[in-house]
Amino acid sequence: MTQTKSQDAAVRAATPRRATRRDWIGLAVLMLPTLLIVMDVSVLHLAVPHLSEDLQPSSAQLLWIVDIYGFMIAGSLITMGTLGDRIGRRKLLMIGAGAFGLASILAAFSNSAGMLIASRAILGIAGATLMPSTMSLIRNMFLDPAERTVAIGIWVSGFSVGSAVGPLVGGLLLQYFWWGSVFLLGVPVMALLLLVGPRLLPEYRDPNPGKFDLISAIMSLTAVLLVIFGLKQIAQDGIGVLPVASIVVGLSTGVLFVQRQRTLENPLIDLRLFRIRAVSTSLITYTFGIFLVFGTFLFIAQYLQLVLGLSPLEAGFWAVPGAVTNIIGANLAPRLVRRFRPALVISGGLALAAVGLGMLTQVGVSSLFTVVAAWAIISFGFGLTFTLTADLVVGNAPPERAGAASAISETGAEFGGALGIAVLGTLGMAVYRSEVVAAMPAGVPAELVQSARDTLGGAAVVAGQLSDQLGTALLQVARESFVDGLHLTSTIGTIGFTVLAILVAILLRHISAHSEAQEQAEPMALEPRPTLGKLTDAQVGD
Repeated sequence: MTQTKSQDAAVRAATPRRATRRDWIGLAVLMLPTLLIVMDVSVLHLAVPHLSEDLQPSSAQLLWIVDIYGFMIAGSLITMGTLGDRIGRRKLLMIGAGAFGLASILAAFSNSAGMLIASRAILGIAGATLMPSTMSLIRNMFLDPAERTVAIGIWVSGFSVGSAVGPLVGGLLLQYFWWGSVFLLGVPVMALLLLVGPRLLPEYRDPNPGKFDLISAIMSLTAVLLVIFGLKQIAQDGIGVLPVASIVVGLSTGVLFVQRQRTLENPLIDLRLFRIRAVSTSLITYTFGIFLVFGTFLFIAQYLQLVLGLSPLEAGFWAVPGAVTNIIGANLAPRLVRRFRPALVISGGLALAAVGLGMLTQVGVSSLFTVVAAWAIISFGFGLTFTLTADLVVGNAPPERAGAASAISETGAEFGGALGIAVLGTLGMAVYRSEVVAAMPAGVPAELVQSARDTLGGAAVVAGQLSDQLGTALLQVARESFVDGLHLTSTIGTIGFTVLAILVAILLRHISAHSEAQEQAEPMALEPRPTLGKLTDAQVGD
């Protein structure tokens, strides 16, 4: 009898705690930052014409207004993820929410381009505190693997809702108010987070964090900023001395950063995280998936507005089906993974994305419904993928390193996005430029040819300065050339997603829905945290 009671007690102790009603309400709170960060990016692009008229920024200043936010997020993620593990994830989330709200007010009422750039930089740093904190808190609130997968699927939906709502809300605000109103969207959202967060979200920190290495933090910031800056510059202006030098110095700093982490007793990133097969494979899949998706989406967004002639609000409306299917995919993934192994579901999602990209290789200059359908399929497939790769990262990393693992995942996404825009964007535009030059209608003045060949937007402006017949001919050539560039990026994406699907099926084939590695990790949340040196064979790849 005593033995039976002891066995029952052992089973209860080994069974992960089920999430409470408070945890699920807290999850809704954690969706607020994801919703806002995506909205903040989308509404800025709508506001650019209005703020340009008011603040009169130079071309360089306008570039920094648009890019500094993403730069600072990317450069600060690793530092903030590790900092949250040390000082407390909820505490860092609250600090970031307050800073984000104040910076939003500064951005809204900026009276100069310099002030707006500084405000956007603060927004980026504050935004870097939000993403790792939210994902790592999910790791601590939802200890049951099945519930955690569901929670991450719901959390991922925040990105899609933000991408769908952002252009619609932003368009309405710009129609009735001044350009700064779009930045004030963040104030009530962050105020709500500050109000209910301390009541609904648990606090968690690494009980044995060790010394924080400031030099490593500076090195990680420098490496990420320089590489992404170089990639962005290549995407916008082509290959040059400055962007290439920036990338080389950034990569060199990154190598030195990695070497330093190997020698520190308490590194900013414990490189042994990458020995966990599920973590490393998921990070690679997510990073390269973002690379392929962002490179193609850059062309889809321009296709809707510059090829089909839709307004920003109309383009935002036609992007809604993709957001809806992404939400469906993200929340369907937890159900599918109950019956099938993660490798099968993730590979299936990647295969669907490949199908959608394959459809884009067949579009013409008036294929609205094909583009919308293709993007919906891509979004559905990537919704399945994103949910499960994020779950495998935070679920298989030790709890005391969940913030750092989340930050690495988000940094990979930033790198993938920047690289996709730079590489695929450059390739696609190279096709556009070569074909526009080859088919340039006779009669276009030499001084306007350069503008017409640079971008499709430039060609549209030039066409407006020509006679109706010549302008129409130029637009037709430019649009067909742009579509050919889209075909190239879509072909690369189709091949890339197909290869990823095969690799995931092979590398993750031994991981079950709630693997032994995950189950063994759960008690860590309630017991003293072991070091990464004590990872089990089930957690570490062969």
